[in-house]
Amino acid sequence: MEQKTKLHAEDGKQELTITREFDLPVDLLFKAYSEAELVEQWMGTKVLKLESKKHGSYQFETSQEGNVVFRANGVIHEFIINQKITRTFEMENTTFPVQLEYLEFEKLTETTSKLTMQLVFKSTEFRNQLLKMPFAQGINWAHNRLQEIISSLT
Repeated sequence: MEQKTKLHAEDGKQELTITREFDLPVDLLFKAYSEAELVEQWMGTKVLKLESKKHGSYQFETSQEGNVVFRANGVIHEFIINQKITRTFEMENTTFPVQLEYLEFEKLTETTSKLTMQLVFKSTEFRNQLLKMPFAQGINWAHNRLQEIISSLT
């Protein structure tokens, strides 16, 4: 099955660009990233904190059989409704250092929109390490769930 979420990693660069077009109005796509209840649904994770504002912070956690298997947190540096979120992202209890994420939300038509995510890593080695994991499949799965769940709200 074709992956609708596209990843672009240029050799020798510390960046990863992720793009996806959604059959959703831009305001709903933005809400999917900024409202805790929606994030929990499509990411399949518990939102411990989500302050969707400039200088806000967030923390997500995923547990299996009572054990925490994933925890991430960050600080929101820029928050422009229906346009962009700039934030840090840290996976706790891993060797990955904090990364910087630029999320841009673009209206294509009244019912379609595009998300462009630029992730900046401390080094090309950390970016490449992430790409060796099932990251591409995971984000495509999550975006498919986002499309499905948020579509049901319209």
